[in-house]
Amino acid sequence: MSDKAAYESRGKRIFRKARKLKGGAKVDAIVVANGTMPILDLTFFYLTGFERGVFERSGVIVFPSGRMKIFTGTLEEESASGRKSELFVFHKNSELEEWMERCLAGARAVGVNAPDLSHKWATDLRKWGGAPLVDVSRAIHAVRGVKDEEEIRRIRKAAAIASDAAAVIPEILRTGITEQEAAAKLEYEMSKRGSSSVSFSTICGFGASSSEPHYVPGKVKLRPGMYALFDFGATYARYCSDITRTFVYGKPSAKHREVYDIVKRANEAGIELMVEGESARNVHETCAEIIDRTKYKGRFIHSTGHSLGLAVHDGQGLSKVSDFTLQAGQVFTCEPGIYLPGFGGVRIEDDVVIGKRKPTVLTYADKELISVRAS
Repeated sequence: MSDKAAYESRGKRIFRKARKLKGGAKVDAIVVANGTMPILDLTFFYLTGFERGVFERSGVIVFPSGRMKIFTGTLEEESASGRKSELFVFHKNSELEEWMERCLAGARAVGVNAPDLSHKWATDLRKWGGAPLVDVSRAIHAVRGVKDEEEIRRIRKAAAIASDAAAVIPEILRTGITEQEAAAKLEYEMSKRGSSSVSFSTICGFGASSSEPHYVPGKVKLRPGMYALFDFGATYARYCSDITRTFVYGKPSAKHREVYDIVKRANEAGIELMVEGESARNVHETCAEIIDRTKYKGRFIHSTGHSLGLAVHDGQGLSKVSDFTLQAGQVFTCEPGIYLPGFGGVRIEDDVVIGKRKPTVLTYADKELISVRAS
């Protein structure tokens, strides 16, 4: 299948899903449009596959056949040049307005991804096309949730970059290094290995700081007897990875080992359940139960995982309120943890492709407890 056919098939699947959902929407075209940074709809990149460029004030019109019309300004003309047969480059807004009016002429209803559409775009589309706008975001998110081969290839590469960088963390750690310095060094290691950017702001917590799941690295200095928790991700061709590994700097105590071993068991049990047909809620409850059977009951304080793709939080989650079953081709993290204020925390996180019979783990950094010799 050609690249063009592959991307057109994504549009076709969205139209089919929109019609199948309860109260199915019948639309003649779907418009996905970007505002200015940071108001960019990642579905634009899902439909076009563009790996480079910002594409502000750009978008795509998709028709039921999967045929697309892409529009952009001159700033991204070169990044979009491989799709010349579908591309309209405008130099001023009046040109875009005239072109949109022609493309949407005759449409009885136009689908939009309402949660990611700016008010400016909604107003313009109503003015230019005249047809009512219908929210087809449920269909878009359902289709985007199940990754195709090209998407999994990109996530796998992003996961490999992060996994290889994780192997260098013990070399980064030294007495007196700050969390900010260690995070920056890790991000550099990912960049060297091909990451175009971090998929989110790197979390690095030393000692007691590691007990806060969304901690922002500060000036805490590493000392022997501390946990060193790193939660980070690489981006490859716009697709994200997300991995957490926790180390002990110096000789681990019995408590360090105990907490780590419990989290590792929960991580492995959760991953084992990540197959088609399994309840998303059950994955979380299984991980939580393993932790809650110990003296650390109640110290697993977040959901077990989240979907992964063009966004690091790509739609659905694995939690106690999840009400869906897993499908082959979805990609989720599995990241149980134990957090003890004043002492520290352990989280072990992997990126997992849901399989029909068994899961595929994309992150391969060592999960055994690594104690880094103090220097």
